[in-house]
Amino acid sequence: MAYQVLARKWRPQDFSSLIGQGPIVTALRNALAEGRLAQAYLFSGIRGVGKTTAARLLAKALNCERGPAPDPCNQCTPCREITAGSDLDVIEVDAATYSKVEQVRELTESLRYGPARDRHKVVVLDEVHRLSRQAFDALLKIVEEPPPHVVFIFATTEVEAVPATILSRCQEYHFRRVPAQEVARHLREICGVEGLTASDTALRLIARAGEGSVRDAVALLDQLATFGSGRIADDEAARLVGGLDTALFAGLLAAIVDGRSSTVVELARRVAEEGWDPRSVFAHFLAYCREALHLALGAAPEQVDLPREEAEELQAIARRVGYENLLRLTHQLLQSEPVVRKSEAGALAVEIAWLRAAELPKLVRVEEILAGAPAPSAPPAASATPAASSPTPRGAPAPAPAARPQPATATSTAGADGEDTALQRLREGLSARRPNVAAHLEGQRMVFAEGELRIYHSPGDTWLKDNLQRDANRQVLEETIAEVWGPGSGWRLLESDAPPSLPHPSPELPASAAADPTVQTLLDIFGGTVERVEPRREE
Repeated sequence: MAYQVLARKWRPQDFSSLIGQGPIVTALRNALAEGRLAQAYLFSGIRGVGKTTAARLLAKALNCERGPAPDPCNQCTPCREITAGSDLDVIEVDAATYSKVEQVRELTESLRYGPARDRHKVVVLDEVHRLSRQAFDALLKIVEEPPPHVVFIFATTEVEAVPATILSRCQEYHFRRVPAQEVARHLREICGVEGLTASDTALRLIARAGEGSVRDAVALLDQLATFGSGRIADDEAARLVGGLDTALFAGLLAAIVDGRSSTVVELARRVAEEGWDPRSVFAHFLAYCREALHLALGAAPEQVDLPREEAEELQAIARRVGYENLLRLTHQLLQSEPVVRKSEAGALAVEIAWLRAAELPKLVRVEEILAGAPAPSAPPAASATPAASSPTPRGAPAPAPAARPQPATATSTAGADGEDTALQRLREGLSARRPNVAAHLEGQRMVFAEGELRIYHSPGDTWLKDNLQRDANRQVLEETIAEVWGPGSGWRLLESDAPPSLPHPSPELPASAAADPTVQTLLDIFGGTVERVEPRREE
C-alpha cells in the first residue's frame, strides 16, 4: 500500500477526534441530537484548524444510516463514501476555481432536485470568499430559501470578505487557533501509534511552529520523521522548523533591556549568517517577549510555552527587567512588526527594529529622573569642588555657590550620605526590581520601627498612596521589605508633621540647576538650556 501522509492519515473521522474546538463540537452535536439544523453554516478560521473536516463530519452525521446522530458510525455506505469523497449527494466545491457566475447558476439549478440516495444534499463550498460578487448574488436566493433537503456549509479563512447578505443567512462558527499544548499532546499520540521517537522539547517546538494549525504541525512532524528515519532530534527540530533559538532570544532580550547596542548588532548579524528568515525570527522573538511579559505578571514557568529550563531562565530576566519595561519593549516591537513584515530588506528592518528597542533604557532613565530618582554618579568636579571651578555646562554662566535645587517632597530622616544602611538596601532592591516604585519613594521620609516601615507623606497627598496600593507595586514593596528586615515586616503610610517648603525662584537658580547632575543628564539626552526654574508642585 502506498504511503499516506500523516496529515491525511490522522484526519478526524468523528467529532471526538476534532481537537481544540470543543465549543463548536458541542454546538453541532446538540443541533444534531435535537434536530435544530440550520439551512447554512459558515466555518471561519485560519488554515488547518478543522473547518473542512468539520464540514465532512457534519455531512456524515446528517446522512448516516443511523442518524442524524451526534456522531457518524463510519460503517454504513454513506459514511464510507463521504470519507472517500465519492458520495453523489455531498458536493465539495473549491470556490477558488469555481467562482464564475455561470458555474454557480448551474450548481443552484441542480440543487432543486432531491438527493439521489442520502437524506440531505450537502454543499461544501471551501474558500467561499473567493467567489465573485456576481457569483455571490447568484447564490443568495437559494441560500435564503433553500429546498428542505439542502444544507450549505461554507468554509473561509477570510470571513471579512464574505458579503453581509450571505453572513446574515448563516450560523457562524469561528474555529480558533489550537493551543500549542493541545497540539503537542496530539503529536505525542501520533508518535506513539506510528512508532516515532521524539522528546517533549522537540514536540513543543513543532507545535509552536505550527502557529495554531494542527495540519501544519502534523506536516512538520512528518517531514522531521522522514529526515531522521523515525527519530526526531531536538537540534534538528529547532533547525528545520525555522531556526528557533531561545538561547539567542535570551541573549537578545538581555542586550536590549541593558541598552547594549553592539551586542544587538552582533546577534542580528548572526541571524543573517545562519540563513534564518529574519521575519520569522522577529515574529518568534516577539512571542518570546510576550512570554516574558506573562512571567513578569506572576505566571509560573510551567504556564508558558517553553521547556522548563528555558522558562526559568526567562523568568529570571523578566523579574530583573520588570513588567513596565517589558510592556514598553513589547509595544515597541509590535509597532515595528508591519514594517518588518512588508520590508524587502528584512534583515535590515529587523536590525533597526531591535536597535530602536535598545534605546528604551534611556527613556526609562528619563522617567526615573522626572519622578525624582537620583541622577547617575556625577564627575568629581560637580560635587567635590566649588561650583565656580567646575566646567560651565552648555555655555551657561558660572554658577554661584548655591545649594542644588531639591525636589519639593518630604525629606528623609537623614541625607543620602547618612541614610540608614537598611533603608539604602531597600532603595537599591526596589530600583533593581521595580524602578517606578523606587522613584515613588525617592525623597520620602522613612523610618523602620516596631516591625514596620513607616512612610511619611505630605498632608492631603493621595498620589503616593494610590501608586503604592496597586497590586504589582505593593507586592514588590512587601517582598523587598521582607528581604531587608525579615518575614513578617509590614509597612504603613503616615502624614508628615512637617511638610516641606517650596523653593523660591532666583536669578542664580538657572545656572545652579544646569550644574545639577540630574539636570545635566536630561540636557545630555534632549539638548537645550535651562531658561528658568519653578517650584515643584504637589500633584
